[in-house]
Amino acid sequence: MTDVPSPADPNLLETIRREILDSYDEEIELGFEEDRLDDLDGGAGSGLDRRLYFRELLRLQHELVRLQDWVQHKKLRVVVLFEGRDSAGKGGVIKRITQRLNPRVCRVAALPAPNERERTQWYFQRYIAHLPAGGEIVLFDRSWYNRAGVERVMGFCTESDVEEFFRSVPEFERMLVRSGIVLLKYWFSITDEEQALRFNMRITDPLKQWKLSPMDVESRRRWEDYTHAKEDMLGRTHIPEAPWWVVEAVDKKRARLNCISHLLEQIPYDEVDHLPVQLPDRVRNADYIRAPIPPEMHVPSRY
Repeated sequence: MTDVPSPADPNLLETIRREILDSYDEEIELGFEEDRLDDLDGGAGSGLDRRLYFRELLRLQHELVRLQDWVQHKKLRVVVLFEGRDSAGKGGVIKRITQRLNPRVCRVAALPAPNERERTQWYFQRYIAHLPAGGEIVLFDRSWYNRAGVERVMGFCTESDVEEFFRSVPEFERMLVRSGIVLLKYWFSITDEEQALRFNMRITDPLKQWKLSPMDVESRRRWEDYTHAKEDMLGRTHIPEAPWWVVEAVDKKRARLNCISHLLEQIPYDEVDHLPVQLPDRVRNADYIRAPIPPEMHVPSRY
């Protein structure tokens, strides 16, 4: 098993710097507008230029808003699955997709481990409850493919359960597509060395330690088992009606832009005309008096 690079590795400091810079950029993304990007430090090293990244991200997010309007207008039903190893960047791209969208239109489904009742149900049953109605986009942060990945590797199901899953899932997905659902499936691919680095960054960052569960730590030990499970899953569930798309995700910023750009290409959309919005004059009544708020109800002004 390959561990995190040695401190003597000349690329290590640059990789760590990019990781820290990416965390910082995540916090400032929403505050950026196009006319402020020229003042941003582009950064150094082999990573994607920050100005280019922000400019492209804003452009793609504008397109996502247009897609959202089209989905609402045409009452489309869109399901996007995000799969990959722990720390592969699934949550990061989901966050960039949803950042500027209406949460009533585009929502995230990140299901916890099944409870005792759900474990006795048909396997796909708890996922069906989260499928979209007309005019909705649902992003699954992990999905029914848990059975082919973590459940299989960690021994939470039997091999006969896995075989039944592989028999059922192609028909299940064909049924979804026949019903009119747009189904996209993305696998985020990272290297052994990159996962080790990201795990170690999480261990040393108090703000990110919550992202590293005991299951994640154990998955690190079972890297090769996950590789075999992934290869089997992609080989047996890559169907014409719902193919897999692999996102090279060692470079987080490139992975986000590539995934969002590809997603937009999979759903033909057009501009939706909107009636111009005009703010009406406020009605003013002579007898209106605004009642004072009791001082004890105010939040203390500490800042």
